[in-house]
Amino acid sequence: MNQNKQTIVFIGTTAASVYGFRADLIQYLVKLNWQVYTLICEYHESELEKIKALGAIPVPYPMSRGGLNPLADLKSMFALKKIIVTIQPDIVFSYFTKPVIYGTLAAKLAKIPKIVGMIEGLGTPFTVPKTGQTAKIKLIQKAQVFLYRLAFPFLDKIIFLNPDDPIDLIEKNKIQHRKDSVVVLGAIGLNLQDYAYQPWDETQPISFIFIARLLAEKGIFDYVAAAKIVKAQHPHIKFTVIGGLDKENPNALKQSELDELVAMGIIEYPGFVTNVAEYIRESAVFVLPSYYREGVPRSTQEAMAIGRPVITTDVPGCRETVIDGTNGFLVDKWDPEALAEKMIYFIENSSHINRMGKESREFAEEKFDADKVNRKLCKLLGIEISEQ
Repeated sequence: MNQNKQTIVFIGTTAASVYGFRADLIQYLVKLNWQVYTLICEYHESELEKIKALGAIPVPYPMSRGGLNPLADLKSMFALKKIIVTIQPDIVFSYFTKPVIYGTLAAKLAKIPKIVGMIEGLGTPFTVPKTGQTAKIKLIQKAQVFLYRLAFPFLDKIIFLNPDDPIDLIEKNKIQHRKDSVVVLGAIGLNLQDYAYQPWDETQPISFIFIARLLAEKGIFDYVAAAKIVKAQHPHIKFTVIGGLDKENPNALKQSELDELVAMGIIEYPGFVTNVAEYIRESAVFVLPSYYREGVPRSTQEAMAIGRPVITTDVPGCRETVIDGTNGFLVDKWDPEALAEKMIYFIENSSHINRMGKESREFAEEKFDADKVNRKLCKLLGIEISEQ
């Protein structure tokens, strides 16, 4: 470690999430002459090279992201402590559930002077399906709350991305924490240069796009139901779906269901794509009827930056992306009829697409600009940015 540099340790999960969602922040810190270590538990060797190219040092550690074995997690915590003691950073910054819990406890055991955790949405344990939560999910939620009770008192800052999450996690469960430690950052943000504003081509037929994993909680079934309603009145409207199937998840769209929807002409499904932005540009309106406990959905931010109006649900995280009637519409969760109604609004009022899309871009410039977000995040981390 370079003794002339201050050092920060990021504790996350996958290498892909580091270079996919932390690249701008890492490069920003490197410019500020900080040494950045990224601790990851899932990776390919090629991904480690991508992290090194950002100017960070990747360090693998053992942890099962989805495992429920407390002894294995304790072993991970002590492995993290050993790594942290070796590095002796000025700051430990953890994100995602398990890293926040066990990374925080490890950093405390290692006597690190500043410890920060970021909760990027409450996730599956706090997502309530229409049929209610299963006993297993309720148990996992209780276990998570218990573990947060252990970790949160040691955090100098607990960063949330939307204002609903600290209420539903900390206030409702009466979790002890340090005074003034809880803050709401807003969206992590995007490098807006990667998502250039491009008005929708009004000479093209109106089309809608859904981008998410093909899960009930992400709204795929409501999107499909709304598409069927719309197509009954406007059969030539195009509905695109981009996202991966999850064959292990009982709440996922099945391959056979997907094949049938494509064969019926309800949706178009291009399969795995790497040029998501191009598909957004070719679509008129972005739709995400999610009821998942999002932080702030990244796909919605991308669509807004490109300049697309948004129809999404009035639920935590999603509601942070839309000013109803200005850059799109908020609808109730589990209501495909309301969703279809707003889709038909755009079909019948196509001149509003680019007007609302421009509002989306302005919203993105104000709230989702990674440079602005990183400056704010650095202040929360206690990092001096005056030299920039």
